[in-house]
Amino acid sequence: MTDRERILVTVKTYPELSSKYGETVCTAGIREDGTWVRLYPVPFRRLGEGEQYKLYDWIECPLIKHSADPRPESHRPTGEIEWISHVGTSDDWRERRELLLRRARVYRRLDELIRAAQDDGVSLAIFKPARVIDFGWEMADREWDPARLEAARAIVSQRDLFDEESWHRTFQVVDKVPYNFHYRIEDADGKRSRMRVLEWQLGALYRNCVRLTNGDEAEALAKVRQKYFDQFRESDLHLFLGTTLAWHKRAPNPWTIVGVLPVPHERQTNLFATQAPDATGGHRTEAE
Repeated sequence: MTDRERILVTVKTYPELSSKYGETVCTAGIREDGTWVRLYPVPFRRLGEGEQYKLYDWIECPLIKHSADPRPESHRPTGEIEWISHVGTSDDWRERRELLLRRARVYRRLDELIRAAQDDGVSLAIFKPARVIDFGWEMADREWDPARLEAARAIVSQRDLFDEESWHRTFQVVDKVPYNFHYRIEDADGKRSRMRVLEWQLGALYRNCVRLTNGDEAEALAKVRQKYFDQFRESDLHLFLGTTLAWHKRAPNPWTIVGVLPVPHERQTNLFATQAPDATGGHRTEAE
């Protein structure tokens, strides 16, 4: 049975090549009640202009449970994706905070999160690290696997549910990012972990920085670190986590970072102020 569902998009991973689906993007988000859903496969860059969505867009589309993926959140789109509205950052991120930090569950302990994956099958979650220790990278393959690239190009030449005739003439498989990025974090119990970051925005930022630095990869990587470590560490950083199908219940820690949520620190009004005398014998406001 196909059900039409409304989803707030919070995650788009960097495009991957699949021998079955071509170039695909894993999309995830929450329903209005704070429960998670994963959409796969989505040939995002082949969607029509009216179907392409941004982070924090409400979308609506018909979904069925993914038959090849036992993870409870995994569903497959079966028809047109409709854009509904966008959730912005006004009023100190009020609506995003309500949806993501209050309705959805936020984990703070890695052991609890790992048990949730192993015992209950949970495969999407929000995690609040107690401390961000480092952000780094290591070299990866510079080009796509030739067999997968050939298969993806063959699929691009075919027509499918999301087909628009015009994209056939201009579509090019996305460039591969030649680095794997990761965070080193510590949880509320002091347990440390290193997790790979798979979000689309990170890969796109790296590619943009390479262009801006005329191909200087070292300078581009420094610019990426400045944002993902120096800048984001100053925020109330939360992480969107997901498990991979291959390692969902097999790895000691199956979680990867599929999205970054750099929430600004919430401004609070000090309601507890006292009047203290100033040097002139008058009074000044002083927080207790």
